[in-house]
Amino acid sequence: MAISYGRKDIETPIQAGLDETISHGIVVSNLAYLVGRELELNDKICYDLAVAGFLHDIGKVRLNFYMNEKEEEILAVDETRYMRMHPAIGYAILLDYGYNQTVLDAVLYHHEHYDGTGYPHNLCGKEIPLPARIMHVCDIFGALISNRDYREAFDIETALDVILDDVKNFDMKVFLAFQRVAFSGKMEAVIEKASMDELEEEET
Repeated sequence: MAISYGRKDIETPIQAGLDETISHGIVVSNLAYLVGRELELNDKICYDLAVAGFLHDIGKVRLNFYMNEKEEEILAVDETRYMRMHPAIGYAILLDYGYNQTVLDAVLYHHEHYDGTGYPHNLCGKEIPLPARIMHVCDIFGALISNRDYREAFDIETALDVILDDVKNFDMKVFLAFQRVAFSGKMEAVIEKASMDELEEEET
């Protein structure tokens, strides 16, 4: 059976609340780290992937503040334009704070598609830095398993089916490593770690 989904299902919205942004960041961070391990990358790069995963949408946080301050209504076309700006804004923020090139590349290019149809620079194939290719699949999966105002979160199996439909957007080596992580039994633990309810319980 065909699964109905659209762009807003595979991208976390700019207007996401802080809890949702943190939860999504935790999922992407843990997944990116595990995929890096699966690809046998060194400890430093795996650590950088974890950092980049948590911070990859920091540009959206900045944009959210900006959009909330605007008095006039934000049109859908403007929101799309702002959405495409968030990787570059995140890159600029993290550059100012001295993050290394691995983290910067992962943040700037995490919406580039392997077939060249992504943004912000329409890079394709190996032109896209490896950390960003890893971040891309982890980010989309993280968005799919998140609740939205108009739908419940996709379960893991359904989210994997959706990603498989768009496999042309991914580096196949990275995608296969991601699948191995997904079917290794670690995925449920990743999702549980990102539960804001559980985080709040641990703090009390």
